[in-house]
Amino acid sequence: MRYVTKTAVLSVLLLSLSGVLFAGGIRGTVKYEGKVPKMKPIRMAADPICDGLHTQGPARAEWLLAGPEGVLKNVFVYVEKGLEGKEFKAPETSVTIDQKGCVYVPHVSGVQIGQKIDILNSDGTLHNVHAMPKVKNNVAFNEAMPGARKKITKRFSEKEVMVRIKCDVHPWMGAFVGVLDHPFFAVTDDAGNFEIKGLPAGTYTVTAWHERLPAKSATVTVKGDGDATADFVLKRPPKKKK
Repeated sequence: MRYVTKTAVLSVLLLSLSGVLFAGGIRGTVKYEGKVPKMKPIRMAADPICDGLHTQGPARAEWLLAGPEGVLKNVFVYVEKGLEGKEFKAPETSVTIDQKGCVYVPHVSGVQIGQKIDILNSDGTLHNVHAMPKVKNNVAFNEAMPGARKKITKRFSEKEVMVRIKCDVHPWMGAFVGVLDHPFFAVTDDAGNFEIKGLPAGTYTVTAWHERLPAKSATVTVKGDGDATADFVLKRPPKKKK
């Protein structure tokens, strides 16, 4: 009888923690619908140091990187709804954004509120990191990084999708950071794939954000015994009739 009681108590505990114990994920692919424009070479001759960092060929614009069959890189996919009332501690590890080859690497990234962002300068030339958040509690910053200044560390205090970062010295340089109050986000890779891990069982609104294309959302149910699938197709809005 005593054994049965302990088993019953354990069952209740497992059920109460099921949102944590029975976690699944969401994976999928993001594609572009339409003719994919070829990204133009970036002209860096104004800064000989930048220009000299690309001896194997020029860097190219990153605003629409699409691979074979239209798969899209640099799409920020995140859980927009379904986690209300839950709290998630920011990781102690930092997210790194490097200035390498006079471009931001990565071009798109995500962090949690309060998480450290280490912005590096690997180029040995002057950069100026200018973050332009629109949400009130996210403090804008605009800091010069000479070649000898190798790192600055920043944080954001409020949810915002997305915060744009640019370099005032090199106008072609741009990056985007998604700031969320949870860790359930991903950025599509070269093959247009993403994976969000560790989601408690439930139904969520998942959104795919791209810097030039309208965002698209889907309702996804995670059952906790495997990965759910969410594929997105993004396209340019139709041109307005004159």
